[in-house]
Amino acid sequence: MSMDMSVWMALRSVSTAQDGAGGSFAATARRVARFARPHRRRLAAFLILSVIGAVLAVATPVLAGRVVDAIANGPAGAAVGVVTGLAGLIAVIAVAEAGLGLLTRWLSANIGEGLILQLRTAVFDHVQRMPIAFFTRTRTGALVSRLNNDVIGAQRAFSDTLSGVAGNLVTLTLTLVVMIGISWQVTLLALVLLPVFVVPARRMGGRLARLQREGADHDAAMSTQMTERFSAPGATLVKLFGRPSAESAEFAARARRVRDIGVRTAMVQWVFITALTLVSALALALVYGLGGFYALRGALEPGAVVALALLLTRLYAPLTALASARVDVMSALVSFERVFEVLDLEPLITDAPDARPVPVGPVSVELDRVHFAYPAASAVSLASLEEVATLDSRGGVEVLHDVSFRAEPGQLVALVGSSGAGKSTIAQLVPRLYDVDAGAVRLSDIDVRDVSAASLRETIGMVTQDGHLFHDSIRANLLLARPSATEDELWEVLRRARLDTLIAALPDGLDTVVGERGYRLSGGERQRLTIARVLLARPRVLILDEATAHLDSTSEAQVQAALAEALDGRTAVVIAHRLSTIRAADLILVVEDGRIVERGTHERLLAAGGRYAELHRTQFAQPGPVAA
Repeated sequence: MSMDMSVWMALRSVSTAQDGAGGSFAATARRVARFARPHRRRLAAFLILSVIGAVLAVATPVLAGRVVDAIANGPAGAAVGVVTGLAGLIAVIAVAEAGLGLLTRWLSANIGEGLILQLRTAVFDHVQRMPIAFFTRTRTGALVSRLNNDVIGAQRAFSDTLSGVAGNLVTLTLTLVVMIGISWQVTLLALVLLPVFVVPARRMGGRLARLQREGADHDAAMSTQMTERFSAPGATLVKLFGRPSAESAEFAARARRVRDIGVRTAMVQWVFITALTLVSALALALVYGLGGFYALRGALEPGAVVALALLLTRLYAPLTALASARVDVMSALVSFERVFEVLDLEPLITDAPDARPVPVGPVSVELDRVHFAYPAASAVSLASLEEVATLDSRGGVEVLHDVSFRAEPGQLVALVGSSGAGKSTIAQLVPRLYDVDAGAVRLSDIDVRDVSAASLRETIGMVTQDGHLFHDSIRANLLLARPSATEDELWEVLRRARLDTLIAALPDGLDTVVGERGYRLSGGERQRLTIARVLLARPRVLILDEATAHLDSTSEAQVQAALAEALDGRTAVVIAHRLSTIRAADLILVVEDGRIVERGTHERLLAAGGRYAELHRTQFAQPGPVAA
């Protein structure tokens, strides 16, 4: 039997039911078994040791029965030697069982932790490949909960529960064989109560699985609330609107529900285990009664009765463990299901099989008759990650209509227009954060869908309106752009971004931690640091999405000078709200309602007297005289 099949059978033996809300547990168990493939050798060793441990577990009651027979039937002189020898053998077996127990536990822990490592890295890598649309809809706390709470829940199945399933199955089988060999009548009576184990296990397993799923949903909701409210902007918003008590009440309501679920789960498990223990005690009484009756009539040896009683404890102990394992694994499989839900989401943007790099040299940017609608929720998200009952399955509304323009190598193309007109959407299509629905986006006349993601990252640099910084040092945030950059190169880009004096004055210099999202820096400082980062990347195409929006006049002038140096010889697409920053653009595109309604240079568009001229008058209109 292959190791994959062994794991699958062990899982299936404790999870054969299906739950309508979560799908097939059997199918989930098969997927879990596939993760076990790299651990074949350790699984083989674990199963072999489990079989040896099961044989030793059955041998002890049989030897104990022989001790009783030697005492009851043998001559006193001869019995001493037999009893002493058997007692010594039982002691050796006990030591061997303890050693095997430690070794099998070590193997099971290594297998379990290895599987969880695979699962965690698989989910993390998969989430990184998801499109931006996924992150715009998903609750961060819910996603983090999948990687933390649910993975830890899944870990319990391997590290704590599954480790005993194989050994208990072997112990159960060998115990039954030996008991039947001693007395099939007594064994049959002992098994009469077996349905009491099976029926509750099936019913309570499904019930506990539902409780586990509901608890996981509430945990995810609490994680989301904490993630959002404990960030600097979230905490500021709560304090400004004076809602701490309402936030506390909402959190407490979810926490109380988790507590109630935990109490119900604990009580169901306790009642279940107590009932099984009681049934085991009743079965033991029946064995002593019937076995004693047969012994008094001479049909059984006294040692056989003792052996049967001890074997019964070895029979019902694995039965109890297996029944409990089913309950635990059913709960753990819920965690696996929730993780597999994320893995089953197909990334909308992937490299083509024959993806190629962007050609060396200056790069042109072209949008050719582009139509685009943001993807529907059902294509990129999960209801459980959005905390909704069902996802919106309607198709997205088209936001770009027949957009075409071309930026030749080294040219600067500016996008202007009203808020929400589609300027940022156009900018996001160039680095392929989204794919177009019709038409094409091309770099050096190559469709971006035919370009490798690595090449796109090397070719395009982007500075957004709210440039993001990680809770890390200034050095680490800069090195994201180019990990191989030298110290001198870091200070050079900081100088060009007009930040070198500020950073040098900080006590820790480049090793200063900027705080979550960079909130230890001012808005202008954060933005200049993101500009320094893109300068370090040395991209051939620059996309600036309101890159100077958070800067004061002095900082803007400094950064504009740095950007002018960075833009030299590079193709650039610039989204600008302040028209003064794009006067020298080679081409200005006016975007309204997802369409390019005007195009030309600053002078020509002003002379045309259209929408651009209107925007210009609005920004630079002089206040009229005040009425007397």
